[in-house]
Amino acid sequence: MEPQTVQPPGAVRGKPRDTLKGRQPDAAALREVRALIGEAPPEGHRRDLLIEHLHRLNDAFGGLFERHLVALAAEMRLAPVEVFEVASFYHHFQILKDGATAPALTVRVCAGLACEMAGARDLLARLPALLGTDVRVVEAPCIGRCEQAPAVLAGQVAVPGASAATVETEVRVQLAREAAARPPKGLQAEKSDSNRPVPSTGRPPAAIETIAYDAYRAAGGYSLAAAVVNDEHDPEAVIAALEHAGLRGLGGAGFPAGRKWRIVRAEPAPRYMAVNIDEGEPGTFKDRHYLERDPHRFLEGVLIAAQVVGTEAVYLYLRDEYHDCRRLLRRELAALQANPPCPLPHIELRRGAGAYICGEESAMIESIEGKRGEPRMRPPYIAQVGLFGRPTLEHNFETLYWVRDIVEKGPDWFAGHGRHGRKGLRSFSVSGRVKEPGVKLAPAGITVRELIDGYCGGMADGHELYAYLPGGASGGILPASLADVPLDFDTLQPHGCFIGSAAVIVLSQMDRARDAALNVMRFLADESCGQCTPCRVGTAKAAKLMEAEVWDGDTLDDLALVMGDASICGLGQAAPNPIRCIHKHFRHEVGEAPWPGDLPNPGGKGRRTEPATAAGQPEAGA
Repeated sequence: MEPQTVQPPGAVRGKPRDTLKGRQPDAAALREVRALIGEAPPEGHRRDLLIEHLHRLNDAFGGLFERHLVALAAEMRLAPVEVFEVASFYHHFQILKDGATAPALTVRVCAGLACEMAGARDLLARLPALLGTDVRVVEAPCIGRCEQAPAVLAGQVAVPGASAATVETEVRVQLAREAAARPPKGLQAEKSDSNRPVPSTGRPPAAIETIAYDAYRAAGGYSLAAAVVNDEHDPEAVIAALEHAGLRGLGGAGFPAGRKWRIVRAEPAPRYMAVNIDEGEPGTFKDRHYLERDPHRFLEGVLIAAQVVGTEAVYLYLRDEYHDCRRLLRRELAALQANPPCPLPHIELRRGAGAYICGEESAMIESIEGKRGEPRMRPPYIAQVGLFGRPTLEHNFETLYWVRDIVEKGPDWFAGHGRHGRKGLRSFSVSGRVKEPGVKLAPAGITVRELIDGYCGGMADGHELYAYLPGGASGGILPASLADVPLDFDTLQPHGCFIGSAAVIVLSQMDRARDAALNVMRFLADESCGQCTPCRVGTAKAAKLMEAEVWDGDTLDDLALVMGDASICGLGQAAPNPIRCIHKHFRHEVGEAPWPGDLPNPGGKGRRTEPATAAGQPEAGA
């Protein structure tokens, strides 16, 4: 059943024009666009599928040529400027002049913190000369493979633990296969994407066994969902179980899941559901980990939530870098829909386009609607006015992943885990200077020292714990002296940090917290949507100031105050965290305190020969 909306997805705002103003589409471009997106139905193309159509063009032609954007605007009966502004917003779309030559392949080298620590800068410097001018090499903000650092995407193929040699091999294999499969010149472009297998040299970090649909059903999967849908299980009991278990949003915000279900359920129908699998926070890769292994446990949670809350349609928003996951999820959704255990809601899988800001719930909803991913002002909240103007239940992947287990095993099972007075389980994405990075399922409230020693095999050889990021790019930075603070919601705020999505990046004595803070700020500046000035200007200015060996502390503090108080969404509001943490815990690195005599100081950054006095005096224990 197609969802019914206040403004149906296929509707065009106002009276559509028969012809565009300005440049008119040429016949050849129109044919190529129609070959990819299909002929327009009587009611016209759905406006919310604009980004999906842009992906098809980008995949088929290696970029977005202006002639195709004009033709797409005409075909969808949109203003060309609307199509251009959406295409230019997202990192993974490359707009090309009509006379230009598209790159044979795009190679994205992750420059996130974990990858930078593992040598990404060296790869970025070496690859262009190795791969030649036909291959486009770009710096990527984060590709969600921090445990595989340095990580690279060669086209749509992940190269974990990349070296210049392995990337070159992958690129050569893909180019050779592409050349062999290329249609004769003059034929229409083949329909793209993503449903087709992507050539690969096949080097996964480890063999991954996915529990497919038949195996999941055979082991009792979807029994609970069927019971809920068929009114054999009380929906109120499901909500009560989530509340008693203390399940909170595991995407980072930490809002109580049961309370969110109650709020949306009380709103008038029709209601929708949007699931965030964008996972753009540097250091975070837990959702990919579970999706690769047990996708139906998540999908069963989706069905239960949809039935209990009464949502008519579900939209799954998956980050574009997870190409393998997209193919897997499409396959398993098809298997579920071909042999459903119970009546299913309308489900659509949407493809992100490289925008960290779309991890923010309202920006994600804007992107699902085919627009620029810019956060909305609140109120109204999306629980009341969300997707297509209707009440919307928004959840992170992992939150829904745990629903079945909590209901079947009982809330006490989930709440019974925990350390240091905390309750529940947390999936920690651990990367950096540890022997065994990866996703670690551990009790809530575990300390980073316990996490490293008990779950990660200890620190990497030759490395000692110096600092750590407990919540990814926006969660702040803490020194080793605070390695015994419980990791959970509400425990880190007194220290100027938060756990967020539990992305733990570990630094050693060979790293500098100031370098980590600069990497993070550059990321935030790059990913700012630009909608509000405090974030757009503040992050860029802060990144520039943070390059100095001795920081201008007063100016940075002023920027931090403005960004935190005046930004529209969490990106700008959390951007000051790295600045404040350096000022509080690592003053010796930025010239505000003497350098500890027992700590290596490569390059002399932040070295100060005279003791700090007065306002520059370090805190005790800092």
